Amino acid sequence: MREESRVQFMQGNAALLEGALAAGADFFAGYPITPSSEIAELASRRLPARGGIYLQMEDELASMAAVIGASLAGRLAFTATSGPGFSLMQENLGLAIMAEVPCVVINVQRSGPSTGLATRPAQADVMQARWGTHGDHSAIVLCASTVQACYRLAARAFQLAERFRHPVVLLADEVVGHMRERVVLDREEQARGARRRMPNCAPDQYRPYQPEADGVPPLAYFGSQYVFRVTGSMHDERGFPCADPENAARVIERLSRKIQDNAPEIWSWSLWGTPEPEILLVSFGAAARACRAVVEEYTQKGHSLGLLELETLWPFPAPIVRQAAARARLVVVAEMNLGQMRGEVRKAIPDRIPVLGANRFDGEPLTPGDVRRCLQESGEKSC
Repeated sequence: MREESRVQFMQGNAALLEGALAAGADFFAGYPITPSSEIAELASRRLPARGGIYLQMEDELASMAAVIGASLAGRLAFTATSGPGFSLMQENLGLAIMAEVPCVVINVQRSGPSTGLATRPAQADVMQARWGTHGDHSAIVLCASTVQACYRLAARAFQLAERFRHPVVLLADEVVGHMRERVVLDREEQARGARRRMPNCAPDQYRPYQPEADGVPPLAYFGSQYVFRVTGSMHDERGFPCADPENAARVIERLSRKIQDNAPEIWSWSLWGTPEPEILLVSFGAAARACRAVVEEYTQKGHSLGLLELETLWPFPAPIVRQAAARARLVVVAEMNLGQMRGEVRKAIPDRIPVLGANRFDGEPLTPGDVRRCLQESGEKSC
């Protein structure tokens, strides 16, 4: 690739699509919804031009079903939506978890509940991304704060989905999805690893839900020499329905442990400002941008202030949060909701450390002023 084509001025939603294409994605099924519609629009042109498939579906329920079917046929499949559409996808997302079907769901968040403020940003789908579908299950959820991160994390989402045979949710928000920034496109680097583990046994010996040592079963694809069953019901290693309580406990525990036991491989984060700070900010997505501005301002004045920016929200990186807060006397969680991530941070660190929230939930982006105000109201004289 020529150098001039590697560096582009790009919208966040466009970068999400380009990252998916860099990973090798070749199937998209979706239904347009603000503020993610540009992803579908661009996919409708870019995918067919590369030999891929774009399907405009009748709704988000059908979109998620098509993505699952395409993945089972061997495609790297994804969809894009926002809050109301993500709600409609939850039943089939549960099927993908139970049947261990790798796929990627991009959710460009907007203000809710329901239709809410359709063109305004929010970060209120954090818990829905973790617990939206019913039943005990693990989740892999990433979150981008820059256009460059949109590109990089979109590719990484496919790598993780195929690695763990699990759906991956990538969160952005209206601010990040619609802003434009400089992006370096490294398609060769992003394409590494987005390949599923195929079985190496004889076809008549293949058990589609028999895990290997890391808890992840190999996955063949429909149309290959391996014939297998897919079901959302509780099943044995062959894919046959099985109501035995011991089997059910074993399956549910494995579905959780294959993610939790490999969490360090999934976690991604950045530290900004003072190492081992006295005051720690924790944030993600667009809100982290406001925090970075505050950290830069305060550290230049000699304050001991740092930011832990999370790119992996689930599985929640509790050890990383605990380590970052080891010397802190105050932790502030900045997010564009009522405090969904604040509770997770509270559980991760010692009770002696106060955990405050810098929150905004009025459809406007969190600003550096919102973070400063929280620090000043905390009683910290140094702020």
